[in-house]
Amino acid sequence: MADLRPMEFGEILDGALSLFRRHFGLFLKLSLTVMWVPIAFGLYFRARFFGAAGAGPEQAMAILQSEIVPIMLWFVVLAVFYVCAMLLLTAGSIRIISDSYLGRVPQFSEVWRFGVAKVVPLFLVGLGKGLLIAVVSVLCGIVFAVTIGLGKSLGAGMVALLFLMEMAGSFWLVFYIVCGYMVTTPAVVLESLPSAFDSFGRSWELTRDAKLRMLGLAVVGWLISSLLPAVVAQVVGAVVLQLIPSAQLFWSLVSSAFPILVAPILPCILTLAYYDLRVRREGFDLQLLSEQLG
Repeated sequence: MADLRPMEFGEILDGALSLFRRHFGLFLKLSLTVMWVPIAFGLYFRARFFGAAGAGPEQAMAILQSEIVPIMLWFVVLAVFYVCAMLLLTAGSIRIISDSYLGRVPQFSEVWRFGVAKVVPLFLVGLGKGLLIAVVSVLCGIVFAVTIGLGKSLGAGMVALLFLMEMAGSFWLVFYIVCGYMVTTPAVVLESLPSAFDSFGRSWELTRDAKLRMLGLAVVGWLISSLLPAVVAQVVGAVVLQLIPSAQLFWSLVSSAFPILVAPILPCILTLAYYDLRVRREGFDLQLLSEQLG
């Protein structure tokens, strides 16, 4: 049985990867169960509009111009499938990690039921975060438009300087908000809150003075679980297709399985970061964890 204690940046990453290796079979089973639907839908979406072998830049642009409405509708459906799958994966991962800390043997049936029971409040909270980020982005866009509109009176040099300052400020604001609400999912999953939306205030309080650290953990987790597999798939795919040009469809199927293997890594990192924040601020321990899991 592990002990809950404050962890440094590297310890969180090492602990998350150790847990991922220790329960790799269960994580893989959970990932396969929840991720195959959005991945299969994504492959169908690609084949439906751009062909099984893909389309060149000019052909893709022509397709986008002629079928922009159905493509957008299909993309929204794909996004909903993907978000729900990631929420189920995250909730299940939290249960696996929590059981591991408590010295229990995680069971897939319990993990699956636990995730399904939490998916609706998690989706509503995720939708709220998405709308908030969208509103902030629109407001930043309005500020950009006003700045450009004042270009004639301010001069090109001043407009360029203001535009760069606004761009930097917009990125900072968006990342600041995202980092502040980065542990809403563990809060919904593990805490008995009056409302799922109370997780916003809970997450903001927990990440107080730790937003830069959360950003670093999220970036490293994204590099490991998303960017690195994509780069490997591109490099290996280029070699495979050069040797066997007719393997385009086969390699599309194989490369689509890469995200399934490593998708649980980011939820593991964010779960341990959540534990660390609560340990530092509230003296969170195994007894409290056991009570919250029931």
